Amino acid sequence: MANEFWLNLPVKNIDRSKEFFTVLGFKFSNGPGATPVSAPLLIGKKDVMVMLFEEATFKGFVNREITDTKTACEVLLSFDASSKEEVDEIARKAVAAGGKTTHIPSEMKGPMYGCVFSDPDGHQWNVLYLARQ
Repeated sequence: MANEFWLNLPVKNIDRSKEFFTVLGFKFSNGPGATPVSAPLLIGKKDVMVMLFEEATFKGFVNREITDTKTACEVLLSFDASSKEEVDEIARKAVAAGGKTTHIPSEMKGPMYGCVFSDPDGHQWNVLYLARQ
């Protein structure tokens, strides 16, 4: 059985991606996987790893074309926030750092408040505050 799990995403410029996610408050590991063409992005209290690979390196792994994120969404990556205000702040920072959104932070179905934004490479991220009832 697997001991660890991580996601892999292609990016056009590893330094630009690191800058974007650092502005949002995320951290990166300097350990295995940290190279000039890749960066281990850590998310959450358990440090779930999202490996960012420059596109040429990523293509070398999958031997396929990469999804055109201008016309399609390959995955929605979701993470939580501790309050509605934190959702608003992350959405603001994402846009200020070069991300995009057409989804203003708002109440969603059920006890959720959130916002969907795209990073500079067009990957879709969903930040949610889950109201505890």
